[in-house]
Amino acid sequence: MVNLLYIAAIVAAVAFLILCVSLAITLMSLKDTAKVATATLEDISGQMEGITAETTDLLHKTNELAADVQEKSEKLNSVVDAVRGVGTTVGNLNDSVSRVSNSVVLEAEKNSDKIAQTVQWGTVVIDLLAKMKEQKAPKTKGWKSYK
Repeated sequence: MVNLLYIAAIVAAVAFLILCVSLAITLMSLKDTAKVATATLEDISGQMEGITAETTDLLHKTNELAADVQEKSEKLNSVVDAVRGVGTTVGNLNDSVSRVSNSVVLEAEKNSDKIAQTVQWGTVVIDLLAKMKEQKAPKTKGWKSYK
């Protein structure tokens, strides 16, 4: 019976040794897997820092662009208001010209003789002004200057 006890102890010791060896192999494999996982996480962390920096830069540029668009939109609003004012002024001018034109037509019908004489004097004045411009025009020597 003592032999049986020794054999049971040896079997238990061998089983314990096999258990310890297989546990060591498993832990070594787990250690390698943990190293790979750690390296992967460090790589991802580095990439995330780059992505974060690029995202922050992109956000700043987007904010600057939005501010620029807002500023230009406000300037465009003032231009649109100015154009609207010009349109109103042109409309008023057209109305005034129409009224003056109608008035001139009526007066022209009434005073056709005087108008003919005025046209003759106007032609004389225009001719005189043209001659004065010709005399005052500066003489250039090949080069034209544009202002």
